[in-house]
Amino acid sequence: MINESILLQYGAIEINLEKGAFLFQEKERAANYFQVKAGKVKMFNLNSEGKLFTQGMFEVGESFGEPPLFDDSVYPACTVAEENTCLYKLAKAKYFKLLKENPEIHLATTKMLANRLLYKSMLLKEISSSKPENRILSLIDYLKKENKIPDDQKFEVNLTRQQVADLTGLRVETVIRSVKTLEKEGSLKLIGHKIFR
Repeated sequence: MINESILLQYGAIEINLEKGAFLFQEKERAANYFQVKAGKVKMFNLNSEGKLFTQGMFEVGESFGEPPLFDDSVYPACTVAEENTCLYKLAKAKYFKLLKENPEIHLATTKMLANRLLYKSMLLKEISSSKPENRILSLIDYLKKENKIPDDQKFEVNLTRQQVADLTGLRVETVIRSVKTLEKEGSLKLIGHKIFR
């Protein structure tokens, strides 16, 4: 999201995580801005029964963990590297200086946070009241929109069934059954093991 040269100009450093390594834990004080240079990071929560709920997956160029920086609070979730990952890490004070001195980046950050908030609102609505098939379609439609794929073009869902389950609060078995139901209804298409909508 933020140009790498600007991040480096404001003092960002690169950190490397091996696959499976944690970056921060839930309830840890937020102190840095993070942006993915290479690899992938998953943000998630575990409930009291040990069920995982994925808050988001972040790939090259994407940032994460900003909201608690703005209200000086703790991270609401854990993060783990899904593969070997390189991140830019920028201290909170330097991040705020960057935003203050670059209004166009501040506006882009506000827009990105608003989009995430809208996604969370949509997902909460679906989780609280919808059938599994609706949850899955809502997630796919959101991803299609985020990737700026026109409605008349097919979108390949680059998530495993487990990742879809983690992002929708469903069991993987439910996702598998629901995807087959959605294919029969014509709401999506399966080519090999890939989902298209």
